[in-house]
Amino acid sequence: MNKNPNIALAAMAAGGIACLTPFITSPVALLMGMGVALAFGNPEEERTKRFSKLFLSIAVIGLGAGMDLGVIAKVGAAGVGYTFIGLSLTLAAAFALAKLFKTERDTGILIAVGTAICGGSAIAAVAPAIDAKAKSISVAMGTVFLLNAAALVVFPFIGHLLQMTEHQFGLWAALAIHDTSSVVGATLQYGTEALQTGTTVKLARALWILPVSLVAGYIFAGRGKRKFPWFILGFIAMAAFFSSFPNIHFAADIIVAIAKRLLVLTLFLIGTSLTRDTLKSAGAGAFLLGVALWVLAATGSLWAIMAGYIH
Repeated sequence: MNKNPNIALAAMAAGGIACLTPFITSPVALLMGMGVALAFGNPEEERTKRFSKLFLSIAVIGLGAGMDLGVIAKVGAAGVGYTFIGLSLTLAAAFALAKLFKTERDTGILIAVGTAICGGSAIAAVAPAIDAKAKSISVAMGTVFLLNAAALVVFPFIGHLLQMTEHQFGLWAALAIHDTSSVVGATLQYGTEALQTGTTVKLARALWILPVSLVAGYIFAGRGKRKFPWFILGFIAMAAFFSSFPNIHFAADIIVAIAKRLLVLTLFLIGTSLTRDTLKSAGAGAFLLGVALWVLAATGSLWAIMAGYIH
């Protein structure tokens, strides 16, 4: 691997600029970032991680301009039942499979909440609550990241293969893909309605971070500062503003367009974090646990949606 930081930075700059053009799609941006990281490394890994989190938050808030607040409230209320059931089943399966794959306890918990709620955000919130070690956090994040990358390619393909409607696909992506960024990236390829449904349902599910982190901290006697994804509040505020002033939809369209392009750039930055060290940190047992939970969540939610139990 070429470890010249100047070449790596030049490649990252070129890739980032390319992502601002309309010719680069979400999965292509992610693959570009991964290619840069694996070929040249990432001399600014910590900085790109910080920027990717910031840009993701801003992008999601911007996407709120295109959402109807009434729809958000309706989806959030309608999804309480199946969200609770899905969360409970995922956590139960995680504890059973963690023993089978000999996964360390904290790592298993973090992968479970990441799968059941919203990937990295849930892991970041629950980790301090259970006093998880840095290694456990790294392994869980690495596992979730790899599966997020796969979801961007696999989910749209399966959706088209099964001739799912945009609404059905948005629901499925929100219930079975880990991170908000990958949900938005996958649904963005599928259509506007899929994007709106997926983002809304995913952000409604993300609200479960707070009670789950508190309960996890109580059960496992963890101490630490709880984190809350503040961008959820920004998303709701943006949606509320433009829902209240429908006559300025032209401004909302501009904000949404910028947010979508910023999201593509974010996925590129996330891809540059997939270094060789990240791949090694995933661990065989933890990765198998992550894949097993992901497959269970994906197939279970797909069956429920296609059968009409979730709509």
